[in-house]
Amino acid sequence: MSMTGYAALDRDGRRWEMRSVNARGLDLRLRLPELPGLEPAARAAVAAVVARGNVTLSLRLGGGGTASRPRLDPVALEAVLATLAQIRAAAEARDHTLAPDRPSDILALGGLTERDPDHDLTPELAMADLAELTVAFAADRAREGAGLLGLLTGLLDEIEALTTRAADLAEARRDHIGAGFHAAVARLRDADLDGARFAHEVAALAVKADVTEELDRLRLHVAAGRDLLVVEAPVGRRLDFLAQEFNREANTLCAKANMPEMTSIGLALKTIIDRLREQVQNVE
Repeated sequence: MSMTGYAALDRDGRRWEMRSVNARGLDLRLRLPELPGLEPAARAAVAAVVARGNVTLSLRLGGGGTASRPRLDPVALEAVLATLAQIRAAAEARDHTLAPDRPSDILALGGLTERDPDHDLTPELAMADLAELTVAFAADRAREGAGLLGLLTGLLDEIEALTTRAADLAEARRDHIGAGFHAAVARLRDADLDGARFAHEVAALAVKADVTEELDRLRLHVAAGRDLLVVEAPVGRRLDFLAQEFNREANTLCAKANMPEMTSIGLALKTIIDRLREQVQNVE
């Protein structure tokens, strides 16, 4: 699954949009009208299909903002005006002067507006919309994920091919560095080291010359990557860690190369691994 996705839904004046980009965890941002129970229901609906990502869910009603268009309720307005007239008449009868009533003051009394009935939102409508929207959103992330799967598989193939080339060079490299190794051992003998120190230094030289372990680890990491790509669960974090391990082995291979052809393979590996690390940042 990709962490990038988008879905939209238009239903009778209701415009839903859901979009996401990559993030370390699940970061959900809601832009919804006030409706009892809507926010927790929306969070639960998103969490059911998203494990990671920066997700924004919004709803616009009536083509305006995030709330229904207000409309005066004529019956309620008539009742309020009649009450205000009674208050003003009683005050004047007692020689009290009242300031003129401002429309904003009257509206502030509350109960004078209602939503446009063409855009009423009920919990049942909201849940039905959310169910349809999240299915479309998950499908879009899956479509993006299928593309990522192809890219990551191809990158693992390239890493495996370069590892095979490095292994094929190992014998020629052994001959290439053999003379240098023997010269280094001769210098150690000339340094008149004690037996234990001499053995330790020779072993260290041998380890620095041998790239078998790095090549074996690269093969194991390729196999682990292929296994992760078929797991039916979020694997982005594990792939990110694996990419770091790939990079570690490539760096060590370059440090030990001691041969232009092996250095070239190590640098090519680092280039492919950087592309791998960039792509896995979008995997859920």
